[in-house]
Amino acid sequence: QVQLVESGGGLVQPGESLRLSCVASGLELRSLAMGWYRQAPGQERDLVASISSDATTKYSDSVKGRFTISRDNAKNTVWLQMNNLKPDDTALYYCNTAPRPVVNMWGQGTQVTVSS
Repeated sequence: QVQLVESGGGLVQPGESLRLSCVASGLELRSLAMGWYRQAPGQERDLVASISSDATTKYSDSVKGRFTISRDNAKNTVWLQMNNLKPDDTALYYCNTAPRPVVNMWGQGTQVTVSS
């Protein structure tokens, strides 16, 4: 059974940092491009960062320069380092394959709330 488990979210103030983790089981990530998606209330789920199998990264304009995606294939894990967080970053964050997610691989996500 394929499972993606996200963790690391929380409530932070603007300007603070968080590091999200995505651990995969039942699936080897090494050959897959992976991404972090986020969904704010009432909005669609958007891809904000992706990393290819050879570690090439891409970012949406909204997070470029603040977020860093990385991976460790030996640990079957993908991370998202988020710095200088803003209230607009508040959302439920998920990982999945990128740029096309696999529908039945969505996990529960991890909530990030940025508020003063």
